[in-house]
Amino acid sequence: MNMNALVINCSPVKTGATAGIVKLVSEKLSSVYNTKSICIDDYDFKFCKGCRICHNTAECVMTDDIPLIMSEFEQADIIVSVSPSYWADIPGQFKAFIDRCTPWCNTHDPHLTISSGKKGYSIALRTGPGMKECERIIQSIEHFYGHLEIECCGKLGLCSVECRDDVEPRKDEITAFCEKIPACHC
Repeated sequence: MNMNALVINCSPVKTGATAGIVKLVSEKLSSVYNTKSICIDDYDFKFCKGCRICHNTAECVMTDDIPLIMSEFEQADIIVSVSPSYWADIPGQFKAFIDRCTPWCNTHDPHLTISSGKKGYSIALRTGPGMKECERIIQSIEHFYGHLEIECCGKLGLCSVECRDDVEPRKDEITAFCEKIPACHC
């Protein structure tokens, strides 16, 4: 059975450290999975307006690229979200995406769903030396996964990563994390 992995650059920067980690993770996983990587900034979507209509209809009133991103989630068996720290949390673009996933949120009925059995992994990076910010980012991602009923299976925090050149010295650590993602979740 061919399994699919989705690796998400949660940063709007397509050439920075986050993108470097996404590339490394994608290359490593592609030896085991059909792997696709996306950047949140490649999609056009609007901010949630908080109208809560989706709580009653399971559909958003706005038409944009959110369903395209969610179709990527649907096709994936493994989802790896890679996020930098923007003021001690996930970037605003990724947060705006999460907000727009309310129609898929399991806290109200009716709601849309993605197929069950998906496994989620989180990688957080920050420029400073303390792990607390990475933990906060990972908590945000895992909270999102939980509401989509994606099982949280692994996490990695990387401190002192400011630019793409800082990724190379951490390559072994990132590769070791990828090796913990089992070849089969059967």
